[in-house]
Amino acid sequence: MNGKVDITERSFRFTVRIVNLCRVFEKQGKVCYTLSNQLLRAGTSSGASIEEAQAGQSKADFTVKMSPA
Repeated sequence: MNGKVDITERSFRFTVRIVNLCRVFEKQGKVCYTLSNQLLRAGTSSGASIEEAQAGQSKADFTVKMSPA
């Protein structure tokens, strides 16, 4: 891998950081709790999108699934 971290590992690390941040926010009150729920959904969706794209049937399918909505 030549010292580079692949996208799957990077997205996993990002998700772990998001989850830890949301745990802190949830303790801050109702508004922060609501925001943390949204952040958690948004921050973890990238990992699911990457997994789906890697399971694509062709290079074109991969490209479409990795493109922003």
